Amino acid sequence: MELNQSKTLTNLARAFAGECQARTRYEFIEYGARNEGYAAIADLIDTIVYNEFNHARMFYTCIQQASKQEIKNIDISCGFPFKEKWNLTENLRLAAEDERLEAEEIYPIFAKTARDEGFEDIAGLFENVITVEKKHQRVFTELYEQMKSGTLYKKKEPVLWKCPSCGYEGTQKEAWEKCPLCQAEQGVIKPILPADACL
Repeated sequence: MELNQSKTLTNLARAFAGECQARTRYEFIEYGARNEGYAAIADLIDTIVYNEFNHARMFYTCIQQASKQEIKNIDISCGFPFKEKWNLTENLRLAAEDERLEAEEIYPIFAKTARDEGFEDIAGLFENVITVEKKHQRVFTELYEQMKSGTLYKKKEPVLWKCPSCGYEGTQKEAWEKCPLCQAEQGVIKPILPADACL
């Protein structure tokens, strides 16, 4: 089967559109985090934004290989979420939900279709993206849970907090509101995430 006559081509276009939209929605969340003083969370989300850009780039590259000629249009009909509002904590939950949907429901179907149509490399691409989307889901979930429970910068046991601005470190249960050395705001401190939620 030729790629330009396959369901896989439509799925690639849907995935490209989905990744582009996720990237923009996450840029909104990143913008909100930065505006609320959470520079470290914004930086984490910015990493995810760049990951989404590269997922879109890879899907687009596969689409371009479908034809030596210009592809004028690929008709796709699918829904995309517009759930996020201007609430950082809730947006983290919604982003985790969107990543779960891609990793558990959408991309596995796209990978199976690609494999059934004989496009092993594209099936592999979808499967590789699934592993990253699961990591994104974990990061968003952990940030949401810590924000909601008030444990982002407050722990039960002393932990090592480090100011990325000046390098000052301190081991305590709660991160300082302003760095004792450079007076940087608490939000610049990288949240402490479990190993499976680190990017």
